[in-house]
Amino acid sequence: MIDTIEVTINGQKFKYSKNVTLQEIYIEHQEKHQYPILIARVNNRLRELSYNLTESCTVEFLDLTSCEGHRTHVSGLTFILIYAVKKLFGKSANVIVQHSLDKGIYFQTSFKLTEEKLLAIKEEMKAIIKKDMPINRLTIDRLEAIKYFKEVGDESKAGAMRYNTDNYITLYRLGNIYNYFYYLMPQSTGKLKDFDLTYINNNGLTLRFPTVYVSDHIAKYKHHPSMFEVFREYKDWGKLIGIETAVDLNRVVSTGKISDLIKIDETLQSNRLLEIAKEINNRKNKVKIVLMAGPSSSGKTTTCRKLCMFLKSFGLHPKSLEMDNYFLNRVDTPKDENGNYDFECLEAMDLKLFDKQVGDLLKGEKVKLPTFNFVLGEKEYRDEMQLEDNDILIIEGIHALDSKILNNITREKKYKIYISPLTELNMDNHNRIPTTDNRLLRRIVRDNRTRNYTVEHTLKQWPSVRKGEEEYIFPFQDDSDATVNSAAIYELGVLKTYVEPLLYSVESDSPYYEEAKRLINFLRLFLPIPADSIPEDAVIREFIGGGYFHE
Repeated sequence: MIDTIEVTINGQKFKYSKNVTLQEIYIEHQEKHQYPILIARVNNRLRELSYNLTESCTVEFLDLTSCEGHRTHVSGLTFILIYAVKKLFGKSANVIVQHSLDKGIYFQTSFKLTEEKLLAIKEEMKAIIKKDMPINRLTIDRLEAIKYFKEVGDESKAGAMRYNTDNYITLYRLGNIYNYFYYLMPQSTGKLKDFDLTYINNNGLTLRFPTVYVSDHIAKYKHHPSMFEVFREYKDWGKLIGIETAVDLNRVVSTGKISDLIKIDETLQSNRLLEIAKEINNRKNKVKIVLMAGPSSSGKTTTCRKLCMFLKSFGLHPKSLEMDNYFLNRVDTPKDENGNYDFECLEAMDLKLFDKQVGDLLKGEKVKLPTFNFVLGEKEYRDEMQLEDNDILIIEGIHALDSKILNNITREKKYKIYISPLTELNMDNHNRIPTTDNRLLRRIVRDNRTRNYTVEHTLKQWPSVRKGEEEYIFPFQDDSDATVNSAAIYELGVLKTYVEPLLYSVESDSPYYEEAKRLINFLRLFLPIPADSIPEDAVIREFIGGGYFHE
């Protein structure tokens, strides 16, 4: 009987006893990692360190500098935060996840928070980490889990499990507390030393940590008041109508009231955009340019065109200018560290031409505009533009909010809009729905529908897209005059019907299989929502089709 197996790690082969756990062998490879190893990829499958190796395989150990390890790191810290709060302030005390904030996650407390209490929580978390307490994985009957969460007053988790059809589910135990998380967990608290807490207000704190994009330290906290206020506004509205989690949305769907919710939400979206148009009109004697930027799949095109319609209703004549037409010719485009053309960086833009032409337009001059030929990699000049008295220039592009563009034009002549789908729903009290996942699902659907791209193609491109956003979009969001939340409260149920079949196309041997599986499991929380009641001018139509502005 063979009692040893061959394990390949970083191209090297090692012999181990059959049934050895990842926990028993990871320490030999820790020195190659900046941070503690948290989980591993075994033959392309994500595994916790308690996993037994029963056959020869390939193993890749992951720390928080990987997307998968980062999710595990954040889930583990969240569990420690919950445990520390209950230990200090009693079993009824709780922290409820809200949304991302700067390079961290914003939580609300169920009790009045002071800076002294925050310091006590932080010190308790450090003590828990120092003790290296085990985080145990347990598989239990789903109905027993529902019963437990009802008994401890966590109705959000009990409700979520109604939509999980598995007979058994996985819980995690830390000390005397059981919890449910949607990502894998570390084996113990000692691996989670890198964190910080920031006091926000008398019932809110931000949990901060290194990220995939800033992995060598915890970035100093920077408050984003406009973004925070938009999140708060939408969270308050969700609470007002009784929809704060996926469970609440499912209740509306299952009672046949989703059409009403769609109408209410779309009316709200249009009203908020109308208010922005009113503000621009009130400043029309000064504002001559509207600049709009946001991360990928934010719905910029639909929002821009709807805004133009509202501006026309005030007698203004918007004219559009796309920054994508101002790329440098391909031969002059800078390259990244891998030798590939870097179309994301500001240096890929012909800023000298862009600044001059916009300046000439504001002087009332007629300008021959470029159209970038992406096949030839060159600018072509065909169209002309001239601004009249009531004309206003609408400029959309990845760098539209960058302070380095249009320096020849005073700030008072510019109105800047930042747009992003700021998802207000959460899975439950302790598991959030990242805005990036919402945007990724949108992009998968649109890429497949309009460009015939596979899911794997989109997933492969996503890390470079995210890197560009972190560098060229997010740093300038605070300079905006308005922040537009383009997320619809109902849209994840709609996206599910379009994206779920596509995700199943990813084969098990694909490097993107685990990511596709993660998204499938996440979408299981949502009941499907048909698109019949969605109006043609809704942002979601930009991705699923059938839109007034795109078909």
